[in-house]
Amino acid sequence: MDRNTVIGLTLIFGLFFTWQYDTSPSKEELQAAQQAQDSIARASQVKDSLAKIKSQSQQKAAIAIPDSLRQQQVNAVYGIFGPSALGTEQEVSLENDLMKVTFSTRGGRIKKVLLKQHYKMVRNNKKKDVREPLILMDASKDVFSYTIPVRDAKDGELSTGNLYFQPEITGNTLVMRANAADGGYFEQKYTLSPSDYTLDYRVRLESNTADAAKTLTLNWKNYLHSIEKSSRYERTYATAYMKPEGENVLRCSPTKESDQENSEGAAVRWVSSANQFFNSALIADTPFKNGSIETKSMPEGASYLKTTTTVLELPIKQVQQGGFGMKWYIGPNEFNRLYTLGNGLEEVVPFGRSILGTINRWVVRPIFNLLSKLSLGAGMVIFLLTLLVKLVLYPLTYRMIYSQSKMSALKPEMEKLKEKFKDDQQRQQMETMNLYREFGVNPLGSCMPMLLQMPIWFALYRFFPASIEFRQKGFWWASDLSSYDEFFQLPFSIPLGFGDHISMFTLLWVLTTLIYTWYNSQNMDFSANPALKYMQYVMPVMFMGFFNGYASGLTAYLLFSNVINIGQTLVTKNWLIDEEKIKREMENFRKKPKSKKGFTARLEQALKDQQQIAEQKQAALKKKK
Repeated sequence: MDRNTVIGLTLIFGLFFTWQYDTSPSKEELQAAQQAQDSIARASQVKDSLAKIKSQSQQKAAIAIPDSLRQQQVNAVYGIFGPSALGTEQEVSLENDLMKVTFSTRGGRIKKVLLKQHYKMVRNNKKKDVREPLILMDASKDVFSYTIPVRDAKDGELSTGNLYFQPEITGNTLVMRANAADGGYFEQKYTLSPSDYTLDYRVRLESNTADAAKTLTLNWKNYLHSIEKSSRYERTYATAYMKPEGENVLRCSPTKESDQENSEGAAVRWVSSANQFFNSALIADTPFKNGSIETKSMPEGASYLKTTTTVLELPIKQVQQGGFGMKWYIGPNEFNRLYTLGNGLEEVVPFGRSILGTINRWVVRPIFNLLSKLSLGAGMVIFLLTLLVKLVLYPLTYRMIYSQSKMSALKPEMEKLKEKFKDDQQRQQMETMNLYREFGVNPLGSCMPMLLQMPIWFALYRFFPASIEFRQKGFWWASDLSSYDEFFQLPFSIPLGFGDHISMFTLLWVLTTLIYTWYNSQNMDFSANPALKYMQYVMPVMFMGFFNGYASGLTAYLLFSNVINIGQTLVTKNWLIDEEKIKREMENFRKKPKSKKGFTARLEQALKDQQQIAEQKQAALKKKK
């Protein structure tokens, strides 16, 4: 990096933060937005009240209509299933030690699921986090219904969401049946596992009026509400997944306002509507004919983060001949549980894709699980994981420190070159390259080991906020390692994503990074690019705004990594590396004959070409004068 590059990067960062600050809403705009939201809320309340009044009016009007006439009106819409279109909604439930599933007789669908061993954190009026029951699939706007092709129904089809089902519970099995006038029925059968988060689920249709040439369409719309402390990252991870038969798992982009994927006619094995740490998945025994998934983000301040919409087609002949078998999984994103269910359902855990996901799933996760068996707590496991990673990567760290020591040994010679060619920058660079080649020093030797560690660092960046094992696990002052730690609550909010709190792990990471940077820069030469000396201190401070709201498990890892780096550097430089020996090796290398080849030779030739061009331009200018 030359001076112009550094200035350019500085200007880019400056423009970015200026743009962020300039485009962030003012206090008046925030107040106006809040007023608008309040108006929308009031309008919604008025709308709900009017709808309630209308419903009550309709009920009163329905009472006045004779039962026979009302049934005729319903039959005109629902055909042979008219008898099930009238009724009263009831709730029934199944439960085991892990969950309680509540069903509605209207539509025969799951209405809500209480997870008994998990909780969500809610901030009370005193700005303290308190635990509340964790309930999934409980939005009043949720839709789960089948479109059945019935010949005598209005428009040739009807929605089961408007039918009233008759419940029958036997042990852990619930049968929901919507009866037809000809003795047929549409049946949904749920069997709750006694010790798991799964329900066996089967739908069956018995009706002579159903059009067997068509398909049964499942429409599922799920409103994902906020469960975690940091909704900023929960919104990032909440999305919909789908597994076409024989293909990779499809996922709607979690960062777009809206996105859609479809199986393009291929059979579908399973679909999932997922939050950061929990998901509701529907898995087919034999694949669905085809399907599509769609997500839409809700505006900031809304009651829900996103909506996921799923459309699946079921072969109606199979539904009629014994029923179509499926399985519900409604529970935590625990890798082993999802992996046991098969067909790649574990990819719902957002460990990342390609090489990053592979490292997290099959390297980092097994190591973490092994260390967790020591029962030391999640925080100490993070420390041991950091220590283990640093020990495995120590050969690369040693090469980096060794290369830095060689560069440090060359510093006196480089000072002489700078003094000798202080008026010719290009000649100085060319002679510096000659000096590197002469003494066998690779100027990139201290960078390559760091670059080789980057995939592991990026993998861990995804691992901590995706692993439910860190959820609501405390360590020191952090109450939840899957979210940011609040060592100090600010009376105001700092823009640019910093928030209204101070993360102590992030602050300590910044301080140790500055100390480590200062120590390493003592033997580095910044005379060619003085701005680099200050840039290396500015970057950690700038990243503090980003990591201040990130998972404290990751910032704890970064802090431990810095402390171990400092320890490894001190031990290596003071006890494992002999600087006098390095100087002797470099001097011996200097005496050997050299062959110009490879990257160094190409770089040197490029510098010579640049110098020659510069000399030609300078000569041309002199002639003009």
